[in-house]
Amino acid sequence: MNIAVILGSLRKDRNGERVGRYITKKIQDRRHKVSVVDPMELDLPILDRMYKEMENPESKFQKLHDMIISADGYVPITPEYNHTISAALKNTLDYCLEEYFFKPSAIVSYSVGSFGGINAAQHLRHIFAELGSPSIPSSLQISKVHEAFDESGNLLHQEYEKRIERFLDEFEWYLNALKNQREKGTPY
Repeated sequence: MNIAVILGSLRKDRNGERVGRYITKKIQDRRHKVSVVDPMELDLPILDRMYKEMENPESKFQKLHDMIISADGYVPITPEYNHTISAALKNTLDYCLEEYFFKPSAIVSYSVGSFGGINAAQHLRHIFAELGSPSIPSSLQISKVHEAFDESGNLLHQEYEKRIERFLDEFEWYLNALKNQREKGTPY
């Protein structure tokens, strides 16, 4: 399966990059292909037109589109800013629409506080529903993220290991179920 891991922060000292490295490795260990959608690398402007509305899209828009459409599922990794997701993540997601249809999403949220970005995760669940990418029932919250991972993305608190494995097991179930149904056809 092809999985798009979508980073949600542009901060120069962003913790989500650490989480993204770890989650990417865990997904690759399960023999899936991973594309990392990094809004910092893509340097996307504030949305003016969706990809499908562009006449001659620049290469960065083509790259984003290719990663989104070729994915069988999505793992957005969101910080919590003022009880919601970052503007960078929302902007990145909004360039596509139909490309997400009937593919599952598995939400990872984090914060430096105790609640692990739960408010952002709940808002992101609504956004992915509107994008046509149902979120799996579980989400993964990482509290005190700056203490949970080192700068290279190595897990420092092993109590997350079992939670992450169960989270990815559930995501794989939905990946397989929805891929099976997409192969039979979709309502539109």
